[in-house]
Amino acid sequence: EAGGAALGRAADKLFSLSGLFAVRKPKGPTSAAVLNLLKERLLAEAGVQTNGNKRNQVLKIGHGGTLDSAATGVLVVGIGKGTKMLGTMLAGSKKYTAIGMLGKATDTLDATGKVTEEKPYDQVTKGDLENVLQKFTGDIMQVPPLYSALKKDGERLSTLMKRGEAVEAKPARPVRVYSLSLQQFQPPLFTLDVECGGGFYVRSLVNDIGKELSTCASVQELTRTKQGPFTLEEHALQEDKWTIDEIARSLEHCTALLLEEPARKKLKTQHPGEAAVICE
Repeated sequence: EAGGAALGRAADKLFSLSGLFAVRKPKGPTSAAVLNLLKERLLAEAGVQTNGNKRNQVLKIGHGGTLDSAATGVLVVGIGKGTKMLGTMLAGSKKYTAIGMLGKATDTLDATGKVTEEKPYDQVTKGDLENVLQKFTGDIMQVPPLYSALKKDGERLSTLMKRGEAVEAKPARPVRVYSLSLQQFQPPLFTLDVECGGGFYVRSLVNDIGKELSTCASVQELTRTKQGPFTLEEHALQEDKWTIDEIARSLEHCTALLLEEPARKKLKTQHPGEAAVICE
């Protein structure tokens, strides 16, 4: 009986959670899979039965912007009424650290894809790379990748591509790069720090840098280090902290953070075709 009462309290606490927090997405699963895992963990901890489709009315949870399966880092999560705040997260600024590889292009623009082109890169110097970065800073036009969460007729481009359907590239669109710097250069690898606005693809950036240097390039590793006020170091919950109490604590901390968040980087409009993902 005591156990049941404790579970009842845990369930009450779970369903009263509301706001935004951040988790650390591991490499491998999709962002949606991470959300499902989080949800399963929380419902199991609260002892909520999830048989049939009953759980659909149960727990409202969503994320504020997809990270590629191969990428890791900050994934902002909305729970309860917090799901309504996810749109502003999409439009706000994000920071990434990316390791690019010169000399190899792939169909997905990252290490998970098939190699589509190999080119010599030994002519590229650190200076060349630094000069090229200036062209990609500020307000620029960018063509999003074919393998992406963007949609055509309601289906993700990546899903269509995997089925082997012909997919036309989306037109270039305006994106904003607040800062872009070279952290390391050990050919063929180079490490970039990027701060950008909504709708920006680091994979496209690395691919474009390769072309600009008369070779080709793809992303080897990608980590989102910050989204809005949430940083990987300080705020992103590791998997062992995906518990009701840890999330409750995190929500309190993060509500304060959001109130302090300056609005300067929220000017960018959300791109059509991008929406906060909410599973109910």
